[in-house]
Amino acid sequence: MATIHVDGQRYEVAGADNLLNACLSLGLDVPYFCWHPALGSVGACRQCAVKQYRDEDDTRGALVMSCMTPAADGTRISIDDEEAREFRASVIEWLMIHHPHDCPVCEEGGHCHLQDMTMMTGHDRRRYRFRKRTHHNQDLGPFIAHEMNRCITCYRCVRFYRDHAGGKDLGAFGANDNIYFGRHQDGVLESPFAGNLTEVCPTGVFTDQTHSERYTRKWDLQFAPSVCHQCSVGCNISPGERYGELRRIENRYHGDVNRFFLCDRGRFGYGYVNRDDRPRLPEWRSHRDDAGVTLEVDAALDHGADRLRRVRRVIGIGSPRASLESNHQLRELVGDDGFSTGIAAAEQRCLSLMQRLNQSCGLPTPTPREVERHDAVLILGEDLLESAARLGLAVRQAAQARHETLAAERDIPHWHAAAVRTLGQDYYHPVFIAYPTPTGLDDVTAARWALAPDDIARLGFAVAHEIDGSAPAVTDLDPGTREAARDIAARLMAAERPLVVSGGSLGSEAILRAAGNVARALSRRARRGGLVLVRREVNSTGLTMMGGEPLEWALDELASRRADAVVILENDLHQRLPAPSVEAALAAAETVVVLDHQRTATWQRAHLGLPAASFAEADGTVVSLEGRAQRFFQVFDPAHLRPETRIRASWRWLHALRADLLRHAAADTTLDEVIRDCARAYPSLAGIVDAAPDADYRVHGLKLAREPHRYSGRTAMRAHLDVSEPRVSRDPDSPFTFSMEGYSGFDQPREEVAFAWAPGWNSPQAWNKFTDEVGGHLRAGDPGVRLMAPRPGDHAYATSIPEGFRRRDGKWQVVMLPRLFGGEETSSRAAPILARAAPPALLLAADDVARLGVSDGDRLAVIGHAGALTLSVCHEATLPPGVVGVPAGLAPSLEAGEWARLATPSGHARRDEVRK
Repeated sequence: MATIHVDGQRYEVAGADNLLNACLSLGLDVPYFCWHPALGSVGACRQCAVKQYRDEDDTRGALVMSCMTPAADGTRISIDDEEAREFRASVIEWLMIHHPHDCPVCEEGGHCHLQDMTMMTGHDRRRYRFRKRTHHNQDLGPFIAHEMNRCITCYRCVRFYRDHAGGKDLGAFGANDNIYFGRHQDGVLESPFAGNLTEVCPTGVFTDQTHSERYTRKWDLQFAPSVCHQCSVGCNISPGERYGELRRIENRYHGDVNRFFLCDRGRFGYGYVNRDDRPRLPEWRSHRDDAGVTLEVDAALDHGADRLRRVRRVIGIGSPRASLESNHQLRELVGDDGFSTGIAAAEQRCLSLMQRLNQSCGLPTPTPREVERHDAVLILGEDLLESAARLGLAVRQAAQARHETLAAERDIPHWHAAAVRTLGQDYYHPVFIAYPTPTGLDDVTAARWALAPDDIARLGFAVAHEIDGSAPAVTDLDPGTREAARDIAARLMAAERPLVVSGGSLGSEAILRAAGNVARALSRRARRGGLVLVRREVNSTGLTMMGGEPLEWALDELASRRADAVVILENDLHQRLPAPSVEAALAAAETVVVLDHQRTATWQRAHLGLPAASFAEADGTVVSLEGRAQRFFQVFDPAHLRPETRIRASWRWLHALRADLLRHAAADTTLDEVIRDCARAYPSLAGIVDAAPDADYRVHGLKLAREPHRYSGRTAMRAHLDVSEPRVSRDPDSPFTFSMEGYSGFDQPREEVAFAWAPGWNSPQAWNKFTDEVGGHLRAGDPGVRLMAPRPGDHAYATSIPEGFRRRDGKWQVVMLPRLFGGEETSSRAAPILARAAPPALLLAADDVARLGVSDGDRLAVIGHAGALTLSVCHEATLPPGVVGVPAGLAPSLEAGEWARLATPSGHARRDEVRK
């Protein structure tokens, strides 16, 4: 700790900070541009100038840049000094000489850091009367719009894109006062984190293009705290709504998970919420081939209850993309013996194994923020930038953290970004990856091995044995792999915080068992480290903790007539199992009830379809891959601007349907009641009650506001319905109001913050006002509660080691490869994601392509035991021969790990011309 004096006041601060960070953490306002809490200091903009004095007798002082000056003990500065104020005003004036001053038409207006700093410095007059420099704007793809004339040359964009996120295709071109930030030519920004430029850039150079067509100022958007539903990391988001549509998603600060950044799928994949073809009214079909009729709520519930009463047994199929509350209500409806998780058996076995490993491996699961502090990482069977991108960004920071380690040895402060990076160069903490194809982290790895799944597992088992000799050994291991295992083991043991990362992307239980053995070995020998296991969907972890039968069991119960009705919750079964088995089961059912917010192939097969609310229209709880239960809150009431809709949260539909089925009075229920009931039913989920404040939470007696205090046009928004303004929707399920009437300040600490705003801070930099220190944690604590922890005990090693991979004549082993864009069910319904996704292709080793006599672009069919898939061929030089890579997110006609044939589209098998 250090004592500093600011304008005559004494403060205690962390001595490792620079003065800018220290002042902002104290709640003092100092303007800045180039500095960013996650990027450090480079002193490029000169906007954060303050007056520093040698001692208490010094009356003259000297101007210093607070971002480049240590907050050393005894430091004396003045922010309000007249010379410092005049200097900061002159800085912003020269930075804006070539700025077009186009706030009225700029999409950044209203949440612009440049606007905030201009007001803070008092710059309100233009004196430059000459010709302004102009630039050509680039087409940067479907996510980001480009307006280079607004640039103030802060360098934040390239520092984030290249230095922090590892992107290669964005740079700074030019010199002096003519710098251009962009690509060498027009084209899609390749980084999966490019969307963060919209918040990193302090001006309107990079803006959200998905928002442009339906643009609304920030102060006219309605927000709620939410959780990204596009993967299992659990990033916190602030979705904004206007006119009953989601207009944009912004990062919501969480000190342990995503902090300042989101991946592009989480930021831009919300389009499915706004689809015109969404079901908005209950639909009834007496026969599946009927066009169907729409019903009112009571009639729909009566139809559903009448049909379900007449059947002998009802099966419920849940979903890992639905909330715990909805899955619980479905289980209450059908009973414990009739509930299926809705997850395919192979995936469910992997999920159950991951759950056991998290409890029995002896190592904790670190948060994404803690991942950044690990100094040796072994990744088995995951391409993190495709399966859990935000976690992949954390691993990149873990590798790059060696720069700070080297700097600390030479007394260079960690926040001195340019010096730290210059010293670090290409030195990284060791990251080892075993995966069949190249990954997005290969540029920071110490080594990567392109192996088939069983060989990845064997490498993992060998590493565990090298760490602890009592772990089972791998026989007949080739010398190269054995040497690699020794090197990995030595580097993990030498690290202060080793980390093992694996998951279910390749569908291999052997890989998971191997990762568990490495974690157990580290727990026994090093007694330190962490284990991260990646799941596929937002609530895969929570649904596994709840329990239930796999999807195949449910379909078999229907097909064999042991059950004659099914209720399907937010799950397109055609995305999980081959269509023939799904169709046979649904055809055998006398009654099919489907709840969903998308018009899927499964919805089309329903007798009764109930329009469910999406994450933006409902409240609920999900559990992330680290076991963190988090609450997402309703952003808007869909019936407020569209009174004809009958969209309801799934848990509310199921509660009412159960009451009607039992002929009980359809008493309303609240979210808090359902949460408490769910917590009582499943001991492992008891902690979800504390995941967020309940509906009675108040600040100064006020509920929390969903809308900024400048929200406008509420009456006009409904003028086409009624010129009189009705009372805003009531919300009995959360502590939030559907209005600007409520608490929205930062002085009272709270976990759930709907949007970032503080007086004078309208941009995302306002999050600094809500944290205990800049870049730290929310002052009231970060949202959510951890539910998983390793159990004490000396747990046994797994002993089932697979044999080494051997290619087969005429057959190829199928490897399912996750895709960030197009590989997830709901986001792949968003037009910008589809535009960004690369065309799906079959990956074959170059050797296999030559042997088959095909070329890139030729079409081949992969024929498995349950179906076939035809795609264009793309050769991959490092893919193991005998393996075919199939992109995830397509119709599930193939199973990961199965051996399939390759054929021309006409059905004639290609002959393997290699003779042994």
